[in-house]
Amino acid sequence: MPDHCFRKDLRLLKPAEFKRVFDNTALRGSTPHLLVLAAPNELNRPRVGFVLAKKQLKLAVDRNRVKRLIRESFRLHQHDLASHDFVILARSGIVQLDNDQIREMIDSLWFRLKKPHGKHQGRKRKSRR
Repeated sequence: MPDHCFRKDLRLLKPAEFKRVFDNTALRGSTPHLLVLAAPNELNRPRVGFVLAKKQLKLAVDRNRVKRLIRESFRLHQHDLASHDFVILARSGIVQLDNDQIREMIDSLWFRLKKPHGKHQGRKRKSRR
């Protein structure tokens, strides 16, 4: 049975780890309220970090609620995800969503990031003359 813990080694903690994801984004998924950036890591496990600005989520209770919901979703999906570092950015308007809507949104993003990536993968571009 897989371990569904959310240990410290599954989190992005240092600014350099976040910067590496921002600079080397290999995958991205977005909704009107969330953006997920991902970069491969060498750790054989996925890790997650959050960027929830006070500008978008003014109250600490709202920031904590969103983080709690995303952490729980990550905890349940971590064994299905590739070895990537994920940074999740909140966009304005997420406060108006209820918990179920946020759960569905982040679950659909994990699903999109699990699938083979890119519509054009494997296709070659035609050269223009």
